Amino acid sequence: MRTALQQRFGAFSVYLHKRVLVLLALGFSSGLPLMLVFGSLSFWLREAGLDRTTIGFLSWVAMAYTIKFLWAPLVDRLPLPILCRWLGRRRSWMLLSQLVLIGALVGMSQSEPNSSLTSLITFALIVAFASATQDIIIDAFRIETAPEEMQGALAAAYQTGYRLGMMLATAGALAIAAWAGQDTGYDPLGWQTAYFSMAVAMVIGVIATLLAKEPTIDANKLQLEALEPFSSISHLPPWLQRLTMWCYTAILCPFKDFYHRFGKRALLLLALIACYRIADVMMGVMANVFYVDMGFSKTEIATITKIYGVIMTMVGAAIGGALIAKFGTLRMLFAGALAVSLTNLLFTLQATIGYNTTLLTAVIAIDSFSAGLATAAFITFLSSLTNVAFSATQYALMSSMMLLLPKGLAGFSGALVDAMGYPLFFSLCCLIGLPVLLLIVWVARTEPAKTTPAKTEPAKQEQSGS
Repeated sequence: MRTALQQRFGAFSVYLHKRVLVLLALGFSSGLPLMLVFGSLSFWLREAGLDRTTIGFLSWVAMAYTIKFLWAPLVDRLPLPILCRWLGRRRSWMLLSQLVLIGALVGMSQSEPNSSLTSLITFALIVAFASATQDIIIDAFRIETAPEEMQGALAAAYQTGYRLGMMLATAGALAIAAWAGQDTGYDPLGWQTAYFSMAVAMVIGVIATLLAKEPTIDANKLQLEALEPFSSISHLPPWLQRLTMWCYTAILCPFKDFYHRFGKRALLLLALIACYRIADVMMGVMANVFYVDMGFSKTEIATITKIYGVIMTMVGAAIGGALIAKFGTLRMLFAGALAVSLTNLLFTLQATIGYNTTLLTAVIAIDSFSAGLATAAFITFLSSLTNVAFSATQYALMSSMMLLLPKGLAGFSGALVDAMGYPLFFSLCCLIGLPVLLLIVWVARTEPAKTTPAKTEPAKQEQSGS
């Protein structure tokens, strides 16, 4: 059967593998909740009449994604009672996070900003924490579930599913809200119906988790060097010895390994990771609020900025992946950061002209393409820094650092718009993204020299080339 598929579809037959299809569904489950506590929630709150400053501060709900490294070691190593015996360590955590997500989304659908804002934000916070936990475990599951030759297909399937989930949570949610409520103006029933529908859509992730196969992990990789620094704890009770070694292996080893491999350069790398997405995250919090204030309807926003925008993002990511192979990661990282910063000036033009669907379509196309290009380069950059022995914790640390500063500053975006207006705000978003270019140049200049091919294993050559 597998031979027949390979003969018919060639290299693309890998995308018909069960593991790849499972990652497609898990990517959908991962991408769906993010926009429900970020972009779509801002739209809902603005239509309900909340001021921009309040909406900006409430965007801090999504800060859960930026601090997920704090509990990543627990998710990485701690087995859940009962569920772990049934599903295994990875799948049990995935199922638990997905069930909590469904319950919290149902809770959001029963809330309303004007009468129960506290309840709505509380459930949104639960969604954010459960979604961040799901991301931690799916990233680890993706790395562990298949050999290296399948990782490219798994990553592509995951990213495709992730974008489809984001599309449903944005364009889909807006379309449902317009259908169940009204296209222009505020109707709470429309938004409540939309969020309940999103809770139902999360069942796709649950089904994927139940159909997935638990990855087999080498026990020696989990222990690593944990015994060496604790050779003198034999006098402790056995349970305390196990706890001490577990804490060292799960919590300290990932950070120790990162610093050991990069030395003082680790701080420079973390600074670049922390600053790379400042420009687009700052703008992103106010994007939907901006569209509402410019007079665009839900249908127009869903069609232009969500469906068309997501498609252009995927095109940008695909082209970015091809260009990375030709020009290298750091060069494309620079190009992506420059493009994302400069496209904020197009929103300045849109804010000056006002309601114009043709201009908005062009702005969204260019901005989304740039975002896809930058994202492809950035994910490749993060992956090149990760040690597979600590995949969940190190990737969670870097993806948390990626959002910590941007989302922290983005909380003040509403106050900035109120103080200076949209044109100056978008110009500011452009300017704050430019210093990232200097960090990229600095990282490139401090990159260790490549070893000669004769003395370097092929795998190591490929890694250093990234």
